[in-house]
This record gives sequence, C-alpha cells and structure tokens, in this order.
Amino acid sequence: MGKPVTVTLRVRNVGKKAFSFDKGGRNRAARDNQFRFTAEHDGKPVIDISSTNNHGGLSVAPIVKPGEVFEDEVDLKVKMFPEIAIRELIANALIHQDFRETGSSVMIEIYADRIEISNPGVPSISPDRFIDEYRSRNERLADLMRRLGICEEKGSGVDKVIHSSEVFQLPAPDFRVGDHRTSAVLFAHMDFEEMDRSARIRACYQHCCLRYVMNEKMTKQTLRERFKLPTKKAESVSRVIRDTVEAEKIRLADPSAKSTRYRSYVPFWA
Repeated sequence: MGKPVTVTLRVRNVGKKAFSFDKGGRNRAARDNQFRFTAEHDGKPVIDISSTNNHGGLSVAPIVKPGEVFEDEVDLKVKMFPEIAIRELIANALIHQDFRETGSSVMIEIYADRIEISNPGVPSISPDRFIDEYRSRNERLADLMRRLGICEEKGSGVDKVIHSSEVFQLPAPDFRVGDHRTSAVLFAHMDFEEMDRSARIRACYQHCCLRYVMNEKMTKQTLRERFKLPTKKAESVSRVIRDTVEAEKIRLADPSAKSTRYRSYVPFWA
C-alpha cells in the first residue's frame, strides 16, 4: 500500500434541478471519504482494475441544488500493486504448478520493492509467449477456478497483468524460469531514469505484445505514453526501441517504411 494522497472533490450543479449522489459506503463502520466514479479516456471507458468491493461504510446522499457546490477533502489510499495483477499471478501459479515436484509448493514472497510469486515446475512454452499462448498443465483445475471467478478467461490473465502494470506506471513484470520453478515478479513504481537497460527492453517488448494482441501496433508515441515521458524525451524512447530491436524482441511491422517518424513495430514472433 502506498502513501495516502489527499485531494479535493468539488461537484457543482450547473443544471436546473437538484441532484444527489452516494457519499460513503453502505455497510460496516462509518466512512466519509469513499466515492464511486466511472472514467473515460478518449471517449472510451477505462478498464476497472480495482476491487469491486470498494464502497463499504455508512453512506449519506448529499443534495446539491442548482448553482450550489459540494466540496470535501478525500483521502485516497494508493495501492502499490494492482489487485488484478496479484490475483491473476497467484491463480496462474496454482493452475500451472507441477504436482510431480515433491517437497515444493506455490510461494508468495513480499519485499519492500517487489512481490515474487512462484510455483514448482517449468512452463511448456517460453516466457516470451505467455501473453499470446496458453497451455495449462492442470486444465480441470483451471476450468474450476474460472467457474469460481478466481481467474480470468483462458489466455487473458497475463494480458491483464501487463496492462494493469502499465496503468499503475510500474516496471514491466519479469517472468523467470529456473531448473525446477517458475517465478513472476511485480516491481514497485520506478521512474524511467531508474530503470536499467534490461528493464526498459522488457517494458518495450511487453508493450509491443500487448498492442499486438489488441490488434494494434506499437509506435514511438505509444511507448512514450507507456513511460509517461514528455515529448522532449522522444530520443530516449527511440533508444529503447533500438535496443529492443537489437535484442531481437521486436521488429518493424513494415520493413519497407521509409519514414522513421511513423514506424510501427510488432513482436518478433508476429
């Protein structure tokens, strides 16, 4: 959990009729600083990556008359890691563990700067393909967990892990394979300047994969937005793309394209 952030909520009634809205929750102890919102970006609904059980506490319904303004201080508790990413990674570890590996089990290790979730067994596909391929070691268990709503639809979990990490402005998750275990690492927030070369390449590759499975392509602009960098940092983004191409993780979508400004990229396996 990150540090609480205090913001001011201001609601003005510019219409001709009074309206009311829920302030707080409905059950458990009194809470005066919870609100429910929906959000849009470029006219499209923003995917809800938070918990649906975030409206607890007693509620009131303030009435705002025409011309009036409702104003209140709101304490926002900023989560260090997206809940959906942790849920999906734990579900994946349970589903894909190798029960033949005796003396070992799923492990969740929490550190100051990261969370590591690991399971016994090595995957049957490369970690580079986790986002677009699916092969379950325990399909009956996977089907049961999907029916219970513990994990997402088949093959969509890693997509949501990567997407939510980008929304939270976290470094790209790292999927590691050892001799007998597979690990997924979620890192706490880190500024672009703090990321090393391998972390930037991993973020570029995963962003490119995410765009591709969404039937879109990565460009310098989309990667700059992923890192939340200003326009003046465009050269830094170009360097990351060049490094990722040299690492043979991505390639030009159209090798014949002459304009460097409008180049787009796809994963190496596309």
